[in-house]
Amino acid sequence: MSRPTLFVEVHILQSLPPSNVNRDDSGTPKQAVYGGARRARVSSQAWKRATRNEYAKQVPEADRATRTKRIAGLLAQRLALRVDKGGAGLKTELADRLAAALLEPLGITKSAKKDDQSAYLLFFGKKQLDDLVRLLDGRAAELAALPDDDLKDEVKKLSVVQTLSTRHPAEVALFGRMVADLPALNVDASVQVAHALSTHAVRTEFDYYTAVDDENTDDHGAGMIGTVEFNSSTLYRYAVLGVHQLRDNLSDADETRRAAVRFVDAFTRSMPTGHQNSFAHRTLPHLVLLTVRADQPVNLVSAYEEPVTGVTGLASESVVRLADELQAVGETWGDKPLRTLATYTAEGDKITEVFGSSLPFPALLDSVDALVEQWLTHGEIAPGAEAGAR
Repeated sequence: MSRPTLFVEVHILQSLPPSNVNRDDSGTPKQAVYGGARRARVSSQAWKRATRNEYAKQVPEADRATRTKRIAGLLAQRLALRVDKGGAGLKTELADRLAAALLEPLGITKSAKKDDQSAYLLFFGKKQLDDLVRLLDGRAAELAALPDDDLKDEVKKLSVVQTLSTRHPAEVALFGRMVADLPALNVDASVQVAHALSTHAVRTEFDYYTAVDDENTDDHGAGMIGTVEFNSSTLYRYAVLGVHQLRDNLSDADETRRAAVRFVDAFTRSMPTGHQNSFAHRTLPHLVLLTVRADQPVNLVSAYEEPVTGVTGLASESVVRLADELQAVGETWGDKPLRTLATYTAEGDKITEVFGSSLPFPALLDSVDALVEQWLTHGEIAPGAEAGAR
């Protein structure tokens, strides 16, 4: 018998003014061809990082995650500052040596180009480093003074891999972790994020700019001349959260519920920061649509396979297209969501019919909280579980 699953899908329509939030190696805003038309694109990686940064604003510093090659240095800092049984922390050179020994079983430093860095970026929780220090049980100074072979033997007796494989922070539980050299450290992501695409065709434009040398009074010409590429777009953004996988990663129902709500909030409010000082492009969505399913996720980008032309405005037409697609998918495949929740500013009988009445965004988050709590408690979503749901 397969385990019960719950997917919370987030569909967002959001208009950006002239901007270059995510550029390629030549400085051009990223693009993709879809439905035979060139679209604006913001990569999944860019929006996941923006979401992680937004999510981190709601989390105490000690409970946050970090992604870095400098895990050895961070661990050594803790060993140097740690007071064990009333004694002072380790001296810097001993802390560095012990940190390197503790991390050696992970195999992440073998191909590193620099001694103080791992071979690749590792995503982990800051509290997991504290767990590694506690694993020493006050023996840090004793172990650091051992000869190399003896130190290596003692480290083998410690549960280093298990320590980094448990008590994951929510950010790691949400976005996952892959360590090719040591699969035991892998964490299956509970979140999938699609590349954001414009609902319409776009073309890249160029901003020609000049800068004046304020202290040069003899030459009235420009001190610098340059160009920056940009476009403007109405984007369809999509992400799906597997609540069942998040629960497995966190092993705590209350933390799972809080993380699910914080993710929806963070993904909705997040924005990649490319060229933000030049364009001030941060906006809020026209529409946030949540669909809750128990079978499989359904990305509704097919609503825009034929580009929106903007006869009555790109945003308003895009909202109607999404309503039509959600309804068509449900009728054609018999695949209607368990719940549909939405926050929007658009008007129209069709929109209200398909999405239900618009909820203030805080109320939408409260509804997510209630739904996830019910599923975690009962293993299913019963009718009428939360206010405002269809």
